[in-house]
Amino acid sequence: MRLIVLAASTSLLILAAACGANGESAPASSQAGAALETRPANNPDQQPAFPGQTRARGVKTDVALSHSVVASGLTHPWGLALMPDGRWLVTEKPGRLRIITAEGQVGEPVQGLPRVDARGQGGLLDVITSPGFGQDRLIYWSYAEPREGGNATSVARGRLSDDGARVEDVQVIFRALPVYDGDKHFGSSLAFAPDGTLFITLGERSDRPMRAQAQDLGSHMGKTIRINADGSVPQGNPFVGCEGALPEIWSLGHRNVQGIAVQPGTGAVWTIEHGTRGGDEVNLDKPGLNYGWPDAAYGVEYAGGQITGGNTQAQGTEQPVYYWDPVIAPGGATFYRGAMFPGWDGDLLVAGLKEKHIARLVIENDRVVGEERLLTDLGERVRDVAVGPDGAVWAITDEADGKLVRLAVAR
Repeated sequence: MRLIVLAASTSLLILAAACGANGESAPASSQAGAALETRPANNPDQQPAFPGQTRARGVKTDVALSHSVVASGLTHPWGLALMPDGRWLVTEKPGRLRIITAEGQVGEPVQGLPRVDARGQGGLLDVITSPGFGQDRLIYWSYAEPREGGNATSVARGRLSDDGARVEDVQVIFRALPVYDGDKHFGSSLAFAPDGTLFITLGERSDRPMRAQAQDLGSHMGKTIRINADGSVPQGNPFVGCEGALPEIWSLGHRNVQGIAVQPGTGAVWTIEHGTRGGDEVNLDKPGLNYGWPDAAYGVEYAGGQITGGNTQAQGTEQPVYYWDPVIAPGGATFYRGAMFPGWDGDLLVAGLKEKHIARLVIENDRVVGEERLLTDLGERVRDVAVGPDGAVWAITDEADGKLVRLAVAR
């Protein structure tokens, strides 16, 4: 039996309480100053649920910045992960994983990865190192896996050989269900929590017949997932033991989450979600909670017209901490910690594809109180963002001639 969660009723509240969900909305806060975004909204009739939920005031870094292109010639790079020796793991969407040095030397494709379905938005997606990489050399990656009848997002892990030439002992530790023959909204970003559990973000596959599965606890589509590093299910997951619910589910009601970051110090999980026109979201992603899609959303359909009657709120669903209208088409995200920009400590950096920049979001009391656009002079779609050992910000661009870029204090 599949368990369908009706966002327009109290069913989720009852179910979440029964299954141990403990999230609650943070109090609203106000902000002053000129908004960074001044363009007309895609849906001017919609209003934010609280002050500062969109169009945060503009802030500006008080030192000059400059970027350098460290490597180029990458084919639609998607995921970026730092290794302890300062080299970078970079995925390319067609199915290649490369190691790139801080000086820009691009290695040959790492051998041993499984085949991917690279149609549309599919392919080789995120990559992350094990928390114990220095000892076990394990890496984890998400990808659109071709399967009988279609495809779906999967996560695999393997040991990176000592010479970095191949991955060994590859295991697929998670396979999203159901299989669907489509080419959109695979998600998928990865992050380890302080307790060693692994978070996986998934899309709902975009097409209208699939949208409702974001509210279906018998489907992985449109969910944030939490598993142990070996693929087993943590007993503390909110829907473990709930009839009809898949136990890997952490939260539901998502459209297409391509960014996730675990907040230093608190361990809180933040996810970044592609909305439709005017509906990109930043969510504080808590266990057992419903983030609304498709029953509540900001923005309008790509083809025009209201989304599910134009509702921005629905009983039993959470509001985004922040949304962009117009959208930036967000990619990966990370919290900043580093010596180079001490004034950014604790800020959330979000890659922007459509608007070709990195959004720096100033977070206070779980609210966005300021926003800055970084790397605007590069003029390329930014897919993922990370922080280097010295505090410089690194990014990859989603282009046919994709680049690895370093953003630092200007010399």
